Amino acid sequence: MELNRATLRTLPSSLRIPCYDPAAVTAGILHLGPGNFHRAHMARYAHDLMERHADALAWGILGAGLMSSDRWVVDALAPQDGLYTLIERGDGEERATVIGSLAGLTFAGESSAALLRAMDAPAIRIVSLTVTENGYCIDRATRRLDPANPLIQADLVAPEAPRSAIGVIAEALRRRRQAGAPAFTVMSCDNLQHNGQVLRDAVLAFAALRDPSLARWIEDNAAFPSTMVDRITPGTTDEDRQSLEARHGLRDRWPVPCETFRQWVIEDRFAAGRPPWEEVGAQLVPDVGPYEFMKLRLLNASHHTIAGLGVLLGHAHVSDCMADADLAALMRAVMDRETGPTVPPVPGIDLDAYKDSVTARFANPAIRDTPGRIVADGSPNIVLEPLHDRLRAGQPVDLLALAIAAWMRCARGEDEAGRPVALRHALAPLLRERAAAGGPDPGPLLAVEAVFGDLAAQPAFTGPLRHWLQSLYASGARATLSAARARLGF
Repeated sequence: MELNRATLRTLPSSLRIPCYDPAAVTAGILHLGPGNFHRAHMARYAHDLMERHADALAWGILGAGLMSSDRWVVDALAPQDGLYTLIERGDGEERATVIGSLAGLTFAGESSAALLRAMDAPAIRIVSLTVTENGYCIDRATRRLDPANPLIQADLVAPEAPRSAIGVIAEALRRRRQAGAPAFTVMSCDNLQHNGQVLRDAVLAFAALRDPSLARWIEDNAAFPSTMVDRITPGTTDEDRQSLEARHGLRDRWPVPCETFRQWVIEDRFAAGRPPWEEVGAQLVPDVGPYEFMKLRLLNASHHTIAGLGVLLGHAHVSDCMADADLAALMRAVMDRETGPTVPPVPGIDLDAYKDSVTARFANPAIRDTPGRIVADGSPNIVLEPLHDRLRAGQPVDLLALAIAAWMRCARGEDEAGRPVALRHALAPLLRERAAAGGPDPGPLLAVEAVFGDLAAQPAFTGPLRHWLQSLYASGARATLSAARARLGF
């Protein structure tokens, strides 16, 4: 059976369907980047709220794709009236729920005109985004807008036809100001430390390059709350589609698999109201900082620690990495010795218990997330941030240096068996070229200051980095990992 509004009430009872009418959902939120994570996370919270309150139907989400990869999502969900199946897996069980919180979808990768018209609507009070770190067009060393970024350069030439998320937000707010309409809230849902502040700084910097008075108006009227988001969400596979059809008789062009765990911590600072997300499990707090710091340092940095080596070792899934005793020991040692000590106390959180939960979540075999996805989509910056803190404190970084060495080995574009390794990074061609040129010498890659800053001048890092990278090339990932365990005692 095809999934759409016409078939919704005739779907098998094994599927959970909305108790509300998805046709009655209207957009109060516009979201840039309607990929798997957004649909497993924020759209799920919105769906749950609509299950509770009829008023929540006015907080539906209009999903807007800016990247060429987003076109596939938009094209897949359009015949389904924006409906999709969320497949939550954990504890040996699987729950399939049809989510109806998307009020519509649009693709703006070729023209942002229709998107900007949608953002003019007074009903849109929140613009949220999951566009990955690359979408913020920032210099990774300074964490500020990079005026030389090609997307930013293009948007400065044609600011009323923007292509970047930053340009779209600034232009939409300019149009609001010109129309005498109130500003909306701009809410990042990306894995960036201080994501609200990073986004605010980028939008204000871009607006100031256009018109300083626009930047002042945005600063005075818009809000940029920070958030911490967490739910492991792999990419959708043909196996997921086939399994859904075999189990439930439902044909869904783009279902979303994810774990059962979810967390959303939101700074309670909005310019034009918000849904009562706290009623469905979100935490509204005055300061997100401690929570996002904990998650980035313990969960995300751990993901990156095992991903590069997992790719080189040929592991298909993150759960396979956790079944590898050497990798599991490395991840726990990184949390206990290097990233964990940089995390201050977090209100209401037992950090040792949180580490245990991270280990258990990564080991879940039902979540078929791949180390290749983490390497491809991620940035070494998540590991470099705790590494910088430890260097400033004069503390060793041997384990984090091993994680960076594995990423550098992957960056050349192939694993130890010659299989291709993807790298979806704004500087991917340059990084791949430098990785291939340097081989066991990290120097060419370290010279990319937009990624590594001044780390090339820090012998406390370059020493162990060079040792591990040379070992990865000369002896391979398994021998290097075994040597690391013997040398460092984990």
